[in-house]
Amino acid sequence: MSSDIALVVFDWDGTVMDSVGRIVSSMRAAAELSGLAVPTEHQVKQIIGLSMDPVFDILFPGINATQRQTVFEHYREQYLSHDHPPTPLFDGAEQVMSALKQQGVLLAVATGKARKGLTRMLAETGLERYFSASRCADEAQSKPSPDMLQQILTELKLPAHRAVMVGDSIHDMAMALAIEMPRIAVTHGAHDRAKLSQYQPRAIIDSLPELLTVL
Repeated sequence: MSSDIALVVFDWDGTVMDSVGRIVSSMRAAAELSGLAVPTEHQVKQIIGLSMDPVFDILFPGINATQRQTVFEHYREQYLSHDHPPTPLFDGAEQVMSALKQQGVLLAVATGKARKGLTRMLAETGLERYFSASRCADEAQSKPSPDMLQQILTELKLPAHRAVMVGDSIHDMAMALAIEMPRIAVTHGAHDRAKLSQYQPRAIIDSLPELLTVL
């Protein structure tokens, strides 16, 4: 562990929780139920981590406010359905967080989820106790804006160079790069090694336990 690192900021979907499959299936079902062209699996993966407004702009350009609300409600219903893929934590997630906390490192979350969704996930997984701060899609500008990270750094009174962003998407990497925050990419989520490498991460790892060896 580098003595310079005081904070590790985790993305949630595709980084801590294996939820990419559920997001994809839920969004595609929501589009079908709303009478819209159904995006491909690849198309949905590209928007994971973004807030809903830019998601709709990308996947369903031209839809009006009423249609957006309809898609959102269908998406939420589908995501909460037990018929869709499960969303377990990635192997070693809690062990990694426990180890970092024991070393005195602060932990935070920067996620495209709304606050209500993150609160539910933290309660269900029992991980809430590990995090000193979090920012959600309805509390900050959407990734890849660095707004979430800047709010977290301000709250915890730390400069960007003393923190690390850990994420599975180019949106995570881009928002950290925008403020010259060190970043570590994880390959088990939305984007592959080739795309992630374009953002000059400090390391690219295939599993969360590797984080303890590269920090």
